[in-house]
Amino acid sequence: MNGLGTMIFPLVIIGGMMFFMTRSQKKQQNQRQELLNNMKAGDEIVTIGGLYGVVHEVNTDKGTVVIDCEGIYLEFERNAIKTVKEGTTATPAPVQETEVVEEVETTIVEEEKENQ
Repeated sequence: MNGLGTMIFPLVIIGGMMFFMTRSQKKQQNQRQELLNNMKAGDEIVTIGGLYGVVHEVNTDKGTVVIDCEGIYLEFERNAIKTVKEGTTATPAPVQETEVVEEVETTIVEEEKENQ
């Protein structure tokens, strides 16, 4: 009986360790899947290869993501995304083209007066 007790105790310990390890792996897989499911256009991402970019389009049918990397658009599998950071959807400041046009017109008119 004593030999059986010394054998059961390590088996229980190993079984408990395996249970907790698989539980934490499953939890990490669920978090990753949720991260990929919530990915949307405008989010900043990093691929598993270390490429930084912004999500341009998510195609759930094909399971792909189109990434904008400084004007270059690349298509990746969704599983190739390592991290996702919600992007800021800040609108750029409007360009004041009227002032530039007025300055150019004024310069042209002044040059024409000088030439006459």
